[in-house]
Amino acid sequence: MFRKIRVALLLGILFIVAMNAWVERANSRNWERTLRVVVYPINGDHSRAGANHIRALDREAFIPVETYFRTQGQRYDIPLKNLVDIRLAGEVKELPPPLPAGAGMLDTMLWSLKLRYWAFTVDDYEGPAPEVKMFMLFFDPATHEKLPHSVGLEKGLVGVVQAYAGRRFTPRNNVVFTHELLHTVGATDKYQPGNNLPLFPGGFAEPDRQPRLPQAMAEIMGGRIPISETRAVMPKNLEQTLIGPLSAREINWL
Repeated sequence: MFRKIRVALLLGILFIVAMNAWVERANSRNWERTLRVVVYPINGDHSRAGANHIRALDREAFIPVETYFRTQGQRYDIPLKNLVDIRLAGEVKELPPPLPAGAGMLDTMLWSLKLRYWAFTVDDYEGPAPEVKMFMLFFDPATHEKLPHSVGLEKGLVGVVQAYAGRRFTPRNNVVFTHELLHTVGATDKYQPGNNLPLFPGGFAEPDRQPRLPQAMAEIMGGRIPISETRAVMPKNLEQTLIGPLSAREINWL
């Protein structure tokens, strides 16, 4: 009898969690009101460069992201003017749980739950409750030639963005930030995992361009500007990207 009660309680909790997640996802992409996004900065390598960057960081750094959503939304006739509102929380001193190397499906699911719980425990933002939480880790570019992989979770509406410290990196950091933010509202990757080459046609900004290569811009979820069959480069800023029709459909813009 006690075992049946425990199972019933567990199923009830899982049902409530699932319903809450469904409601959050539905609300996050109905685009009838502004999506509240809060950025939580973290010194990813405990460096002086990271500390200095976080100390100087302000909301103005994310205005280009808000502008990008507004201009891209206009391309798809979204009537809401201010699609996202990005606010800045205080520095988080604790690092998020890392995704285990070579994690399988079960390990990834467990990590996702740990990340969402961690995000709940470290959230001390005093403003209106965010619908999307973006944790942004900053690293010293002098000691980190390559950064860990950034992630954006639709379940839980949580993102972890790996970025370089320094104002000159802000435009490129915003590209990664926007890519992961779009993940949280339903957009999927449109590049090949092995070589990061954009997939045709969904990962191309201008799939009908003649000649097809080189492309002039990147589809934001394709991640890179295709130059040749074997080469693609990171966009320098959001102005070199756009949200393609497939991604727009995934986030309920079409």
